[in-house]
Amino acid sequence: MYSSPSEDTTQTMSLNKTVFIGSAVISILLIIWTIVFPTYSGALLGAGMAWVSESFGWYYMLVVAAYSIFALFVGFSKYGDIKLGQDHEKAQFPFLAWAAMLFSAGIGIDLLFFGASEPLMHYLTPHAGLAPASEEAMRQAVAQTFLHWGLHGWGIYALIGMALAYFAYRKNMPLALRSPLTPIFGERLIKGWLGDGIDTFGVVCTLMGIATSLGIGVLQANAGLTHVFGIESSKMVQTIIIVCVVVAAAISAMTGVERGVRRLSEFNMLAAILFLVAILVMGNTVYLLNTFTQSVGQYFQTIVAKTFDVYAYDGAAGAEWKSGWTVFFWAWWVAWAPFVGLFIARISRGRTLREFVFGVMFIPLGFIFAWFSIFGNSAIELVANGATELGEVAVNDAAMGLFALFEYYPYSDVLSLVGVIIGLVFFITSADSGALVLANLSSRGLINGVDAPVWLRLFWAAATGLITLGLLFAGGFSSLQSVSVIAGLPFSVILVLYMIAMWKSLKEEGNKRKASTIGTANVLDNGKSWKARLQRIVSFPKHAQVEHFLQTIVLPAMTDVESELRAGGLKTALVVRNPEHIGQDIDQGKDQESVQIEGLKLQVGHGDQDDFIYEVNLVKAERPNFTLNTSSKLAEYYYRAEVFLSDGSQEYDLVGYSKEQVLVDILNQYERHMQYLHLER
Repeated sequence: MYSSPSEDTTQTMSLNKTVFIGSAVISILLIIWTIVFPTYSGALLGAGMAWVSESFGWYYMLVVAAYSIFALFVGFSKYGDIKLGQDHEKAQFPFLAWAAMLFSAGIGIDLLFFGASEPLMHYLTPHAGLAPASEEAMRQAVAQTFLHWGLHGWGIYALIGMALAYFAYRKNMPLALRSPLTPIFGERLIKGWLGDGIDTFGVVCTLMGIATSLGIGVLQANAGLTHVFGIESSKMVQTIIIVCVVVAAAISAMTGVERGVRRLSEFNMLAAILFLVAILVMGNTVYLLNTFTQSVGQYFQTIVAKTFDVYAYDGAAGAEWKSGWTVFFWAWWVAWAPFVGLFIARISRGRTLREFVFGVMFIPLGFIFAWFSIFGNSAIELVANGATELGEVAVNDAAMGLFALFEYYPYSDVLSLVGVIIGLVFFITSADSGALVLANLSSRGLINGVDAPVWLRLFWAAATGLITLGLLFAGGFSSLQSVSVIAGLPFSVILVLYMIAMWKSLKEEGNKRKASTIGTANVLDNGKSWKARLQRIVSFPKHAQVEHFLQTIVLPAMTDVESELRAGGLKTALVVRNPEHIGQDIDQGKDQESVQIEGLKLQVGHGDQDDFIYEVNLVKAERPNFTLNTSSKLAEYYYRAEVFLSDGSQEYDLVGYSKEQVLVDILNQYERHMQYLHLER
């Protein structure tokens, strides 16, 4: 049983001490262990990561394919027009702002780190069966990079994001990792120890992933400063970078998603596009456009074969390559899924499942194609024509690969400086969105669309900065990276459960839709009340008029139905919402017309199946331009007696109905609900 929209307003935010303390203790102990025993922890975690890769490589290949296939199936299916929210809601953010935030949160600093280096590595040190620096290695290098950054990874984000957003905004549950598992484990376990354990695990995974990403960002930023200004790489410089970035991220997190995170993401996307166009224009443009087209074609031509290629016949060399690249990337995407999925869900309220799936999977994909193709093919062309130093830098020091590439372009210092700036802003957007997600995960009772308090966001921003600093001085980033990859294995099982829960809930929604098609009959009181109803359609009542209608027409009708159902042995409740108290039971002996009413709710229990909920709420609405009365004295707003069911507003108004018509409407909706329960059985 899920709460109704009106009940969300009664929630109060508080710190989830179990999740907050549990995740903090686990993270601190893990980090102290890696710092105090760097050699032992590095060896143990490295062996663990190797074991996961060798033993579960086949599983990762299968399950990551399943995530993407399921996400695409939902997008193409009849359920694709279901909204992540109530049916009447509109998208929270404009399309371009939404796309920019998808891009910044989901990719971040890694684009700069791997942009030129990974394609060069696939060209110079390809997988077993390909000769290094060969024509075939050149042909496959960028397409192989596309595999690691393309549909498979974004399919993971689409799955977790849609599950979190669906249960938060459609089912009015908390935006938390635990919520999508409610249909499988039940509300009691999810609200108890199991839910706390899942959210704690998510906080630890997110914290480790962000700290590792910040570590990569520090190395990238320091490499850029060394290249542009000659500032030597040192712990002091890297400390200053981390402190500056965390302060900027804290300020951005304080302003919330709507301002700080959104504006930084928009700036980042625009700057990255201009940066990309500059490289395209200054390079061998026709060659880059040709190789872009061919690389994209190669990717789609080989995607099925590469999806299931575990290099089973390539011996130890093939197994080692698979572990170091494809399986590592799949585990890395899964480990990042809690953070990115929660953030994408947070910014996607009001979009349909189809919009969400195709937006998340294909908007970033187009940019990834352009980015890796232009930077990667530019670097490969230079190395193939004799720029061997560039290849050595990319293979031995990936952070310097992009800046080494710029040496072969005019205005190299300007390009490098722009690269540093874009990297720092990516750095900030990862940190501020991460602080926001961590704060929301460690809270309970958040109203959907409202974020955790500023102090908690600041705490997590500072915590990620301090963890990154500690690991920077201890040299523990590789260990932390291993932790993230190992943690991806159990979380991949949670994602499988998300698929099951989503499918179960979507089938239920489909049954509700089918049940709503049964015939209905409107009563017009033998023709006596149709004129009154027509008058209501072209008039715009005031608050007092609608409140009087609720008191004199709707309340008596709901009272009659409730009494009849209760007499039949069903568990019922009739609740009034008024300005003084929300959730007050109707006193059957009280003069009903003396009760101030903002809304009424009839609830009928059906054991372990979904309750029937019929609400009528007094809703303020903007008056349309059309009116038969052209008087300028008409108010800008009017009021409606709008019907809500368990899945939100039905977007029709009862004002002008007679009591008999209200009775018929309640019975029609109840009959549809009973038909839905029948289909579920």
